[in-house]
Amino acid sequence: MRIENQPKGWNENKTNDSWAIFKIMGEFVNGFEKLSRIGPCVSIFGSARTKPDHKLYKLASSIAQKIVDNGYGVITGGGPGIMEAANKGAHLAGGTSVGLNIDLPFEQHDNPYIDSDKSINFDYFFVRKVMFVKYSQGFVVMPGGFGTLDELFEAITLIQTHKIDKFPIILVGREFWQDLMGWIRKTLLEGYSNISDLDVDLIHLVDTEDEVLEVLNNFYAEYNLSPNF
Repeated sequence: MRIENQPKGWNENKTNDSWAIFKIMGEFVNGFEKLSRIGPCVSIFGSARTKPDHKLYKLASSIAQKIVDNGYGVITGGGPGIMEAANKGAHLAGGTSVGLNIDLPFEQHDNPYIDSDKSINFDYFFVRKVMFVKYSQGFVVMPGGFGTLDELFEAITLIQTHKIDKFPIILVGREFWQDLMGWIRKTLLEGYSNISDLDVDLIHLVDTEDEVLEVLNNFYAEYNLSPNF
């Protein structure tokens, strides 16, 4: 039976939606196959707009080198800014340097410090975020914008709801993050009781490379390294 006043192109869109499933499946299969071989890694997030002469760029690179020196690889979003800095640090330290790149209309391109066999391109943000969460032993979150916050709160939510195993979430830069953490404690926790003390305890606030490694090493002195779900 034909539906009257059906929007133009309706059936064509339904067909395209069905075929998109295979493209999504292909991204998952490619990601799982490549990332299942990388070994324990830590994801580093932050702004794509941070310039190479900025102190945060240099800090991200130094953090990545320390992470590699302690036996982990590094995963980033594959682009410029903090992502490039982290891949650069991992590359300079001779460690695994992974880039999960995504096609965006601005400011995103592969950086040159990703291992040639570990650069993966995605069209879908949700597939890319699954890869970050599944194959990361921790999140190191540098100052960034909406994308950085999205990845941060995605991980917190999945751990809070026990959809994935707990892993350390480390915010680097007290000056940048302290107002957000203050709002979380004062408003979400104390004011409205929308979260618990345990939820806040998931997050560690630090300033230095050594503090990042202290959080990671203390956590994995107690827990085993493994995929997160």
